[in-house]
Amino acid sequence: MTRELSYAAAINEAQRQALELNEDVIVLGQLADMPTGIFGTTSGLVDRFGPGRVQDFPVAENLMTATAMGASLVGMRPIIVHQRLDFMIYSLDAIVNWLALWRFKSNGTSNMCITIRAIVGKGWGQGPQHSKSLHAWFAHLPGLRVAMPSTPYDAKGLLLESIFGECPSVFVEGRSLFSMTGAVPENAYRVRFGDAAIRRSGKDITVVALGMMAPQAMRIAAEVAKEGIDTEVIDLRTLAPWDQTKVLDSVSRTRRLLVADPGWRSFGVAAEIIATVCQALHNRLLSPPVRITLPDSHTPMSSALEQQYYPTDQQIIDAVRASLR
Repeated sequence: MTRELSYAAAINEAQRQALELNEDVIVLGQLADMPTGIFGTTSGLVDRFGPGRVQDFPVAENLMTATAMGASLVGMRPIIVHQRLDFMIYSLDAIVNWLALWRFKSNGTSNMCITIRAIVGKGWGQGPQHSKSLHAWFAHLPGLRVAMPSTPYDAKGLLLESIFGECPSVFVEGRSLFSMTGAVPENAYRVRFGDAAIRRSGKDITVVALGMMAPQAMRIAAEVAKEGIDTEVIDLRTLAPWDQTKVLDSVSRTRRLLVADPGWRSFGVAAEIIATVCQALHNRLLSPPVRITLPDSHTPMSSALEQQYYPTDQQIIDAVRASLR
């Protein structure tokens, strides 16, 4: 049975069900045990499972990651929560030099089953220290899985897959999506990594989108459909691994590509997808691939400047039209 849940409530439910299913699951995060939770995503968990399994943590991100790594090595499945992805930077040594390498260095005999929830801010004057989306960094690093769900259904399913998978996962959440609602099954379920979702079928152009830009891509597709442009929208859902097969199959039919990536333009996910498509289909494309990304600049705190910083629906619509000329 399904019912409507918000993105934040779907994340909360995934953690609750994981805690119910396996007593080795724990949640660590600053203010994780507060009644309001972390933007509502951990609300009520400490009341149900106690402070031994849902713990507040001091402002010490590297220590929190190290604690989770130690817990995982004795069989636990920690979920650690960063209220902003930016704060993960304090634990880069633990993530890059230990967590991502552990299975490789142990020749597959040992692993750290850790899920890192990282929230990306947008709006309300978040500024450059609360809104960086560094998904491309972590997708670049062998040994980590990276998820970037755009719907409540995928938020729950991918989080459960992350928690009960056998690889460490970075789970990137767009704060602007937390109030979005959608149909979510009551039972626990898992959405597999590396399986993109075709949100809309079309024949004229393929739009590959991720994270908070996937709902935006669906709006654009509905708008340009009024002009007779038939857009296929692929929500990538995960970056490491990413679903090359679905993307290449789609572009081989539409012969046009636009990638909408809520990260910086240079050396980003959009560039990787376009490079892969061009290598495989360079002689079949009808127009140059287009990437819609954030500019190579930090996020302004001014509301007026922030509106210019993030790609607008009209910019994407114009890019789609230009690809079909």
